[in-house]
Amino acid sequence: MSSGSSVTAGSVNHGSTHSLQQEPISFLNRSSSKTSLELRALTLEPELLATSPPPYPWYHRARRQISIRHPRTYARLSRFFLYWRGPRPKHDISYPRPWLDIEFHWRRINIALPIESTIRRTTKPFRNPWLFVILSAAYIIGFAFFARAQSFLTPSDAYITCTSVYWESNNGCGLDGQNCGPFSDSSFDFRCPAQCSTVVLENPRTVGDEQVDFVPLIVGGGDVNRTYRGDTFICAAALQAGLISDNRGGCASLSLIGNFTDFLPLSAHGLTSIGFPTVFPLSWQFNDHTSLTSCADNRDAALAMNILVTFILFVVLRPKAIVIFWCLVCIGFWHVTLFSQPQSNPPPLDVAFGTFLPVLFICYAFWRLAFRFTLPAFDKLPLESAIWYLATFWAGVLTNITTDKIPIDTLTSSSLQKQRGAITALVIIVIIVAAMVINQVRIIRKTGWLPHYLAWYIVGALVAVVLACLPGLVFRLHHYIISMALMPGTGFPTRPSAVYQGFLLGMFLNGAAAFGLDSILQTPAELVQDAPLGTTLPTFLTNSTSYNVSIPFEEQLIFWDALPDGWDGFSLLVDDVERYVGTALNFSLAAFNASLPHFFRLALTSSGNTGDFTMPATVFPNGTWSDPAPGSST
Repeated sequence: MSSGSSVTAGSVNHGSTHSLQQEPISFLNRSSSKTSLELRALTLEPELLATSPPPYPWYHRARRQISIRHPRTYARLSRFFLYWRGPRPKHDISYPRPWLDIEFHWRRINIALPIESTIRRTTKPFRNPWLFVILSAAYIIGFAFFARAQSFLTPSDAYITCTSVYWESNNGCGLDGQNCGPFSDSSFDFRCPAQCSTVVLENPRTVGDEQVDFVPLIVGGGDVNRTYRGDTFICAAALQAGLISDNRGGCASLSLIGNFTDFLPLSAHGLTSIGFPTVFPLSWQFNDHTSLTSCADNRDAALAMNILVTFILFVVLRPKAIVIFWCLVCIGFWHVTLFSQPQSNPPPLDVAFGTFLPVLFICYAFWRLAFRFTLPAFDKLPLESAIWYLATFWAGVLTNITTDKIPIDTLTSSSLQKQRGAITALVIIVIIVAAMVINQVRIIRKTGWLPHYLAWYIVGALVAVVLACLPGLVFRLHHYIISMALMPGTGFPTRPSAVYQGFLLGMFLNGAAAFGLDSILQTPAELVQDAPLGTTLPTFLTNSTSYNVSIPFEEQLIFWDALPDGWDGFSLLVDDVERYVGTALNFSLAAFNASLPHFFRLALTSSGNTGDFTMPATVFPNGTWSDPAPGSST
């Protein structure tokens, strides 16, 4: 073979090894030929002929085996996987087209309503950054004065909450109520917040032989002097008496009058109280006048102002998307903190600022993961963006109002079981959320990002399962955590994503500002509140059969069974007041009025801690004993 001849692949494949060894020089001289280089390598290192290629990874081999053994199944699984994986390469969704730039054509009729375009053209002079700075400074100053008038002109010790009472439940006031004195000869001027009619008992409260739940606790008020029992919600009673407004709160005054017998029920101003037919050591009546001023709750006016300001931001001033986002965060957080749902009155500003800094960090993550992909897409749609974002944002900020009628307090099994309609409401919510999630998954699939998001949500779900399995702790999904979990999946330039982002941001700010960033894990004791603890219940030995009517009332004794293991005493409530603490197994009725009914509830104690009380046993004036119903009472 001459130096000018060529060596083809065919000659290499079909030639002998001997021919390769006869012409080593010609291969060395054809360094520019790829085939010559390959042959050179084989000639110089013949041991490479025996080297096998690296094995494929196990999953490639498994996939190949499945494709050979089950070709139809493999084909279906491949189509399924490729569909949900989405397009390759990934691509972005185009920005939404304006719905409000309307053009209608029918035959020779042409109608044009360029609403968005007109708004952009008209408001262009107002997009000056200095105008935004000046108006922002004016808003902050005005908001500060508004907050001062709302909470800081009334003496702080005059503020009470919607659940403020003089008498604590069960044995909270101690033996004979000595921890809740004085019982009389005292007056108090107070200020109530707005919306107290919706603050109700979350667990059944026992009053005499009745149980009250999911309504404000009001006992009495039906007599001429409007006398209420000491454990009545003061603000709810003031609403019932017409002294304050549910929309704006107000101020009133009351006086303690001590013992009172036979509290009568009353229905007035949309609220109904219950009666109590026997004596109670602490009661009170409203006075005609109060010395307090600046009593109106301005939360509705503040809400109207803030809605207007955010609307102007979106439609008129139209700053950059990131500026609008941070304005929403700050306005929403401080509206909840100072007006719609303060943690206490006056609002604790030190606690609020302590929460505000981590809220800003979390909201920055919201911007990076979601808002920066969606909010700028509506830059040329000011009116639409205001509708999609603000309507849902303020619904989320006011979660305490918008979800008030939903019978779900916490997402725990005990809470869901005790509230009527909670399971049904949860099922409906799950169905609605599932429909939204399915639609969002459809959108994400179109971009090719579904595997990425799915992997992260699976990791998050596994972490939640591990946390829920930790012993001695309860996994509690606060609504601010729900917002944090769902927000990353909304980072796409679509109208549904804008709606979801507005509501989730508002709900997050409501939860963080109103309740703080509570832990996702809590102890069972933190969740019990005033619900039964599930402890052992003592047993009355006196019953409807053994109670001897022939014995005079003042000589009657009631008896109960001996202490079980692990307990060191008893606590006896008579007419909802603790009248005995000790180890005795009986109690004399000599100190009580025989002409009135009396109610008895018994609990076990251990080292000063009280277990659950029994349901009430009742002695009527005619000498009849009514046995307690099974179960515990609160």
